[in-house]
Amino acid sequence: MSKNNRLFLLDAYALIFRGYYAFIKNPRINSKGQDTSAIMGFMNSLFDVIKREKPNLLAVCFDKGGSHARTEMYQDYKANRDETPKAIKEAVPIIQDILKAMKIPVVEVAGLEADDIIGTLAKQAEKEDFEVYMVTPDKDFAQLVSENIFMYKPSRMGNGIEKWGVEEVKEKFGVERPEQVIDYLGMMGDASDNIPGLPGVGKKTAMKFIQQFGSMEALLANTDQLKGKMKEKVEANAELGKLSKKLATIFIDCDVQFDAEDYQLSQPDAEKVVEIFKDLEFRRLTEQFLKMFNSPEEASKEGETITSKKKEAGAGQFSLFGNDVSNEDLAASDFQGYKNLSNTPHHYQFVDSSIGIELLLEKLLQQKEVCFDTETTALKTHKAELVGIAFSWEKGTGYYVPFPENQNDAQNLIKHLTPFFEAENILKIGQNLKYDIKVLANYNLAVKGPLFDTMLAHYIINPDMRHNMNVLAETYLNYQPMPIEDLIGKKGKNQQSMRSVELKKATEYAVEDADITFQLKKFFEEELKEASNEHLYGDLEIPLLRVLATMELEGIKVDKKMLGELSETLEKDIKNLEAKIHKEAGEEFNIGSPKQLGEILFGKMKIAAKPKKTKSGQFSTAEDVLSYYAQDYPIVSNVLEWRGLSKLKSTYVDALPKQINEKTGRIHTEFMQTVAATGRLSSNNPNLQNIPIRTERGREVRKAFVPKDKNHTLLAADYSQIELRIIAALSQEENMIQAFKNGEDIHASTASKVFNVPLEEVTREQRSNAKTVNFGIIYGVSAFGLSNQTSLNRNEAKELIETYYKTYPKLKDYMDEQIAFAREEGYVKTVLGRRRYLKDINARNHVVKNAAERNAVNAPIQGSAADIIKVAMIKIHEKMQEKDFQSKMLLQVHDELIFDAHLDELDELKAMIKEEMENAHHLEVPLTVDMGTGDNWLQAH
Repeated sequence: MSKNNRLFLLDAYALIFRGYYAFIKNPRINSKGQDTSAIMGFMNSLFDVIKREKPNLLAVCFDKGGSHARTEMYQDYKANRDETPKAIKEAVPIIQDILKAMKIPVVEVAGLEADDIIGTLAKQAEKEDFEVYMVTPDKDFAQLVSENIFMYKPSRMGNGIEKWGVEEVKEKFGVERPEQVIDYLGMMGDASDNIPGLPGVGKKTAMKFIQQFGSMEALLANTDQLKGKMKEKVEANAELGKLSKKLATIFIDCDVQFDAEDYQLSQPDAEKVVEIFKDLEFRRLTEQFLKMFNSPEEASKEGETITSKKKEAGAGQFSLFGNDVSNEDLAASDFQGYKNLSNTPHHYQFVDSSIGIELLLEKLLQQKEVCFDTETTALKTHKAELVGIAFSWEKGTGYYVPFPENQNDAQNLIKHLTPFFEAENILKIGQNLKYDIKVLANYNLAVKGPLFDTMLAHYIINPDMRHNMNVLAETYLNYQPMPIEDLIGKKGKNQQSMRSVELKKATEYAVEDADITFQLKKFFEEELKEASNEHLYGDLEIPLLRVLATMELEGIKVDKKMLGELSETLEKDIKNLEAKIHKEAGEEFNIGSPKQLGEILFGKMKIAAKPKKTKSGQFSTAEDVLSYYAQDYPIVSNVLEWRGLSKLKSTYVDALPKQINEKTGRIHTEFMQTVAATGRLSSNNPNLQNIPIRTERGREVRKAFVPKDKNHTLLAADYSQIELRIIAALSQEENMIQAFKNGEDIHASTASKVFNVPLEEVTREQRSNAKTVNFGIIYGVSAFGLSNQTSLNRNEAKELIETYYKTYPKLKDYMDEQIAFAREEGYVKTVLGRRRYLKDINARNHVVKNAAERNAVNAPIQGSAADIIKVAMIKIHEKMQEKDFQSKMLLQVHDELIFDAHLDELDELKAMIKEEMENAHHLEVPLTVDMGTGDNWLQAH
């Protein structure tokens, strides 16, 4: 069949939803705060089809108002669907404007679904001898497949496109003819469309019925061949089965008419498309569009002149491809939606001779900036051995130095490269440089000179996105790097080491990483300038990277014996609680099973009149649900305590000894700079920031963290109520500022004011309630939330919050100002200018909008506290290096720093730490630091 006889019909909403959810963990938000994920996802699919298939006939089909016919048949058709996300609703008219500008036909008819429009057009075009491709990820279209009608599933997440013809449909659904897919869907139903199907019939059963009976009608006519409950269910729901089949049937006789001339692609309005793309901030898509449709004038405006010879298109029709694209453009047959190693020119070499390494070093030392990337045998730096190092300082070019397995030989090789790594005048670029610095430290090599970390830079630019190199390459360079799995296999026991990879492949993989990271640096340094965040990046996050690397390499000593004893104690406590719970329940059951626990508490004991249920229909036993009943039902209180102790035992007491490094005898947690959008550090492998300290048993875990030897003591330095001090300073609330300046107990002072009693007469309960409001107010605590956290009822809590705002009027003004600023600018910022983007601040959904408003208030507070302690850490680290202290900084846990303090340096160290922490940033409210020492972390704290 002629290539000119191919019609491509795109299922718009299916591709738009798919595009939106493909980016759900990593939404594409532009500088205006606009979520462009759905538009970008759809355009990627459209451009992929155009570049790959070079279609001459194409149309995009939209739903309009749902299927009137199906809703008449079944009122609940699609009734269970969640509301369409705001970003998708806003994307549709923009996508239609782009399609209009591209002169791509849009087909939509009121009361019809795109499925039915595509079904009708496909069957009509088939009769006119056209080959039809239905571009959609929706499996329901398989019913339409025939000799000349195909399903075309676009590529996604690294997987290539799929074309389903008759044979593929037969294999995937276990049918003899594609039309039987209707019966298959009717039998099993479809949760997304709320098609009921036959109760109890899932995929496997539907496939079995199709093979046994062939159709829904034949199944219903032969129920005597079924057994037991299945027979009863099918017979009782025969009418539901027939209805489900009707609902699953795509109509092929709708009021649309196929005319080939209507669907021929013509010259787009390039200027209009570029204008829309610029407004959306689609840089890469603009480049792709201009190359595809060859508009040299516009391409030149974008800063890249595309030179090529235009050929006249045949039959007066604009040719999308032919030879009218630039020489740099990708061949349509190679195009996978992204550039990659196979379709992008590059020059990567390995260097494995002594002469070659000397020449490479000579070249390296001539550069102002070089990207390097280490390849190792493990993700954990204390276990990682060097396999190779890649270098790149020019786009598309780079070198790879393989390292021998013998570690003495490896140490000798690294010495040859030392002059580069220790050169103070060369900027070292990398992705997650902390890892590379720690690996090289294992070889006694210090990385000196300025640093540029692309992962950190992107975190500053867009903290809510993911920051791994593959995501960044796809987003900013339209490039898909080689997956590590292609070299060493998927995670698991069969995964190989990088040492087993042949040198040529390892070179391609490693140098590609360095090359891509080098290219990303160019983008990010410009974006840091645009957001005025160079200071935050260069003076805070980059110096902190070195501080954290030093802390992680140092590690902290843990008393293994003490943890063993605590594990035995916890085991006894857990067994005692189990016995109590079983006695209160009147039977034994698995307390760790939410289903069994729910049945006991809500089914048998009926502790709630209207118990909350999960999506799957079972009783919810989430902590926030059970906490509500804990005061009235001892069994619930015991279950919550059992859970707490079980988690403590498994997550910390039994897990920590396994985390002790065999070489150092210490635990080396990793501090993640790019996880929390507020700017806070997070701790991982193991997480030492979440050790519970409100319970006695939780606090005992801290006893296991001890000084390195008898010449040291643990020193803890903790900012006192830093978040309250920050909110007082930022809001300029005089009453609060004065209380801090007078050195008053802020919670007692607040209680005195809101309860209108003298300071000395404040009761413990009043202080406790005031403390809850003080800390809760910046997180938008409600009367309901406050009543749950205190002994106050809902009305008392509401009155307390209102009185609190009257007592501190400027606090409420500040909160309102922050929300107003966020609404206007789309972000809020910390005292050091760190931005937190709030894309939902103007959402129509109240729940979503309220969450964004809470973030508008608390992100600057939390973020400022995080920034201030980071400044303190950098200054303390510098002073400790200057004075060559034997003492070491070990941990940062939110507002607290932990040190291995040498006894001979203790007094000088304490004075220096206090000085640097209290003067890390000037606020109108003084920062104060509490300090303590001890033979373990609990004692010191």
